[in-house]
Amino acid sequence: MRRTVTLATVFLLGGSSLWAGNNGLWVRVQFAAGDLNKVPEGWKAAQTGKGTGSVWKVVADDSAPSKTSHVLAQTAASSKSMFNLCVLETGAYQDVGVTVPFKAIAGKEDQGGGIVWRYQDANNYYVARANPLEDNFRLYKVVKGKRIQLATADDIETPSKKWHTIKILHVGDKIECSLNGKKLLEAKDNTIPGAGRVGLWTKADAQTHFDALMVRDLKK
Repeated sequence: MRRTVTLATVFLLGGSSLWAGNNGLWVRVQFAAGDLNKVPEGWKAAQTGKGTGSVWKVVADDSAPSKTSHVLAQTAASSKSMFNLCVLETGAYQDVGVTVPFKAIAGKEDQGGGIVWRYQDANNYYVARANPLEDNFRLYKVVKGKRIQLATADDIETPSKKWHTIKILHVGDKIECSLNGKKLLEAKDNTIPGAGRVGLWTKADAQTHFDALMVRDLKK
């Protein structure tokens, strides 16, 4: 179904919706009751590393900043060395802006989560993530399944059970990452120069809620 309203154009895909502002540059992907207890339409769960886990599904959460009362959650206590991924199957972005609110729910080995972009496959992508257990915010590249740190901000508190927002901007080889509206990380890297998917990430047993994801193609 497609309908035009005063401030936006809304595209409904099953239980999910995509929102494009008047300038056509930002796209919002949010979650709804139609996909409750399953991976939402247009998304695909994946993993980096061996083991069991990476279980993603839409769950109810009345605290969601989007006011939709539904979020996408990683719900498994996955293997210690595993990266849990859920990737948006539509769109391929090279120069891109991405932002998403997240809330850490549980995890003894790890908590929190982040954004992936220029995703080629489950072993090659960029990721920026915050970890409430370590009080840090970090930028990595994952190449052939190996995670390599590009930048870190330490003594950064992101308490669990509270919402925080990550934003990344990647143009050419320049990457900027912000947390809760403050730019904390910068790096230059061109290991993965081409366009790729965007998505969400947690590590090991980090069980995390993610609210509506916003994507902007910076080439347009």
